[in-house]
Amino acid sequence: MSTAVLPPSGTVPAAPAVAPGGGGGGGGGPRPSVAQTGVWIGIATISMSFAALTSALVVRQSSAPDWQHFPLPPLLYLNTVVLLVSSVTLEQSRRRQAVATLNATLVLGLLFLLGQILAWRQLAAQHLLPATGPRSAFFYLFTALHGLHVLGGLGGLLYVQRRLAGAALAPATFKAAAVYWHFMAVLWLYLLTLLTIRG
Repeated sequence: MSTAVLPPSGTVPAAPAVAPGGGGGGGGGPRPSVAQTGVWIGIATISMSFAALTSALVVRQSSAPDWQHFPLPPLLYLNTVVLLVSSVTLEQSRRRQAVATLNATLVLGLLFLLGQILAWRQLAAQHLLPATGPRSAFFYLFTALHGLHVLGGLGGLLYVQRRLAGAALAPATFKAAAVYWHFMAVLWLYLLTLLTIRG
């Protein structure tokens, strides 16, 4: 009969070692940060929201004899360039951990929002308000919702700016903010294409 060998009195068996970044489940790579997970959940939610609005636009246009066609303000295309450049400057800032290019991104983001407001005023001057028809209502809805999400992105970048200036910024947090901002640029390209084609 075999007998179990017990450790000396007063000692505790050592716990098994866990590899860094592992969760005990055997997955090898590092876990995503809370900020990255939150950003991806937000991106998924925003994507589903705009997908639903796109479906509503297509259905409304196909069954609407009152759909009023009008050319988009040319300023929107200049705004697109501004937003794309801001995405480039943000990526440069993230790679170099540079505050100057991050500040440039913030300025360009504000210029984009200002340009959107000016584009709305141009349409208002042509008496193309949300109440004048479904086409203009969808235009204001899409651009306003996108503008609000860009404003949220600017808030995130301001947080990154403060942390970066104090040398207390985690790279994963900067990456999460950059992913969200790049998504805003891609989303705007999609919306501009949609509004141009379905206009």
